[in-house]
Amino acid sequence: MKRLTLISVTALAAALALTGCATDTGTDTTTTPGMDHGTMTASPSAQTPAAADHNGADATFAQMMIPHHEQAVEMSEVVLAKDGIDPEITDLAQEIKAAQGPEIKTMNGWLSAWGESATMSGDHGMEGMMSQDDMSTLEAAQGTEAAKLFLTQMIKHHEGAVTMAEEEAANGSNPDAVAQAEKMARDQSGEIEKMKELLAGL
Repeated sequence: MKRLTLISVTALAAALALTGCATDTGTDTTTTPGMDHGTMTASPSAQTPAAADHNGADATFAQMMIPHHEQAVEMSEVVLAKDGIDPEITDLAQEIKAAQGPEIKTMNGWLSAWGESATMSGDHGMEGMMSQDDMSTLEAAQGTEAAKLFLTQMIKHHEGAVTMAEEEAANGSNPDAVAQAEKMARDQSGEIEKMKELLAGL
């Protein structure tokens, strides 16, 4: 019986020794070259995938559409500040402002991610933009005259935006930019039809 107990104790001691070795191995701080995961950094391509995921058409679209949208928001704010405007027209102006404000932020975000300038280089004309004289005339107009002027100008403005959006949808490579352009073309085409109906009713 004593002999069996001695064998059991010996076996237990051997098992404990093996466990100790395994623990030591698990806590070994020696690292294999190239395998220090604690200090690994992502490759440049993994850090900035968006930078390569666009082409010149995408950049030009964002650079042109930002000031285009900014003017539409400004036009909407001008008519919203006036008295005596048909509620359907002020509702439309509010919708345009609410839609295009966030789109401006989105497009600025794209340009930043792509490493592109927020402004265009060279002389690029933007379809449907109002001149300063046009804006001054809208600001001075009142009542029905202001409503008619706003609708007439915004129809032209939207038509220019639709043209620019369709060009991006056809020539862009960034999936988000192309999808946004397609949505802009659909939304603003619908608003053009609505504005034509409102204009006919004034």
